[in-house]
Amino acid sequence: MAPAEWVLLAVLSVLWGGSFFFVEVALDDLPPLWVVFARVSLAAVALWLVIGVRRIPVPADPAIWRDLLVMGLLNNAIPFCLITFGQVHVTGGLAAILNATTPLFAVVLAHVLTADERLTPARAVGVVIGAGGVVLLVGPSALGGLGAHLGAQAAVLCAAFSYALAGLFGRRLRALSGAVAAAGMLTGGTLLLAPLLVFSPAPQVVPGAHALLAVAALALASTALAYLLYFRILARAGATNLLLVTFLIPVSAIALGVTVLGEALAWSAIVGMLAIFAGLACVDGRLLARRN
Repeated sequence: MAPAEWVLLAVLSVLWGGSFFFVEVALDDLPPLWVVFARVSLAAVALWLVIGVRRIPVPADPAIWRDLLVMGLLNNAIPFCLITFGQVHVTGGLAAILNATTPLFAVVLAHVLTADERLTPARAVGVVIGAGGVVLLVGPSALGGLGAHLGAQAAVLCAAFSYALAGLFGRRLRALSGAVAAAGMLTGGTLLLAPLLVFSPAPQVVPGAHALLAVAALALASTALAYLLYFRILARAGATNLLLVTFLIPVSAIALGVTVLGEALAWSAIVGMLAIFAGLACVDGRLLARRN
């Protein structure tokens, strides 16, 4: 990837890293499915407003809208529901580790399903090193929760697999404007999620200001803005490189905790971050190419 794509990937990791926090705050007052629906629908409305103000052309081809509906299923409806459910039962640290399996799924699926994102030894080693770095960064103690809530952990793993599928499927939308692709996808997710609200319990309390602000931040920053970057990176760098963002999300969370909250930085976290960067360098390939 070019330096510009790495910068976009880092920004995306910050936006998505914050989503775990916002979800936890919103779950204090809202059922999981309501959080997911509010996130997706509000983000879709915000992006359609951007499209209207900027007068971005909207495609009329039904095949494109079918693909956007599939993207809404794979990238929003399925993973958002599974991760939000999982966070009810597992810690954020363990969820981050399980979510970091997304590139592992992606490199295997890309090797099988594509001709231009084949698995190489350097890429495979880089992904494994990066995954190990996430474990060190979050803390090996987070793995202590493995086995306690297998259903919730399986849900997060299934979400990671769905993200990997979405990254590969989204390649066919690279010709679309990022705003249109994101808005169409989120609209598809909204349509798929709306009927499920009938089966979800209504909120038991009037959501407080903290929950409403968390939902707003989740929708506007961690979803609408994040998916504008998502589709830009996907078009420029491909699905496998894009999904490396799951390695950087814990790095962003730790960095924000240190700089904003004054939290201490453990040596294991430093080693973990170095391992993640080493893994990303292996996947990128240019550093190894220069040494040869």
